[in-house]
Amino acid sequence: MRRKRKSRREVEMTGLSFLDVICCGFGAVILLLVLTKFAEPVLLVQTTEELEAIIVSLEEELEEIRGETLIVNQELVSKKEQLSEEEIRLARLQGELSRIRGEFSASNQDASVASTIEGQLARARQRLTEEMKRLQGDRRRETLERQTVAGIPVDSEYVIFIIDTSGSMQNNSWPLMLRKIEEVLDVYPNVKGIQVMNDMGAYLFSRFRGKWIPDTPARRRGIINSLAGWRPFSNSSPVEGITTAIQTFYAPDKKISLYVFGDEFTGKSIENVVRTVDQINIADSRGNRRVRIHAIGFPYVFTQPRNMQSTGVRFATLMRALCYRNGGTFVGLGDFRG
Repeated sequence: MRRKRKSRREVEMTGLSFLDVICCGFGAVILLLVLTKFAEPVLLVQTTEELEAIIVSLEEELEEIRGETLIVNQELVSKKEQLSEEEIRLARLQGELSRIRGEFSASNQDASVASTIEGQLARARQRLTEEMKRLQGDRRRETLERQTVAGIPVDSEYVIFIIDTSGSMQNNSWPLMLRKIEEVLDVYPNVKGIQVMNDMGAYLFSRFRGKWIPDTPARRRGIINSLAGWRPFSNSSPVEGITTAIQTFYAPDKKISLYVFGDEFTGKSIENVVRTVDQINIADSRGNRRVRIHAIGFPYVFTQPRNMQSTGVRFATLMRALCYRNGGTFVGLGDFRG
């Protein structure tokens, strides 16, 4: 009897120990779940922030791709129009050729016809030679006239626009500035490359950072359209834009002109700016600088009270000095009619 009681007690103690182990295991699982749930909000916040940053980056890239797509579509339309014009011209020439062949095949006097044609060709050559001489003379005169427009030399093959995007320009001179951009581009009907930056050195098209924008009618329209809504930060000082443009795009085999558009200079020293540009835009043995620097001053600040006109006067003073020392011309606009 005693042996049986002892055996039952041992079984009860063993069962109790097993239950303790099970309870401890459940407790550990619950503790792990609590710790995991406590860390989830932190991980969720970090993941959300990373995803939001990725979304913002993708949206910016999408907008840029849309802009490029618009430009490419415009170029495609232009090419299709040119192709249609060439096809019409080809059809016209083919019709003219058929007519001439018919005239010759209908003639029974081959020798007489040949002689007549030879005489007509000789007279046509003479008239063509005289006309070519006249046209070449006109073209030379036109070339000489186009070398300068309003006193600004236009012999460059590459053009860079450096635009003050500060509030005074954006709010008061932007439509006039866009018109002047178009006028300058019209003076250069065919260049090898264009670039547009603001006075801080920010690019209008980040996809063309450090590269030339190809010159096509569609690209020119795209530049004007994009400038209409361009709003990068500006400190109303063209120094950063000028130095960035020269250091990035100068090449010995390229003729480059910089066009600075602005209305104020808020920097500390005009002399320091002139000295800095001299060190970058180095002159050769004949005194020619690496790039030409032209400038157009806009009149907004001069419509304000005298005590507010000092930054406009300083801009005009600075750009006159830079243009004079770097082979260019400064043009100050008297009113908003341009």
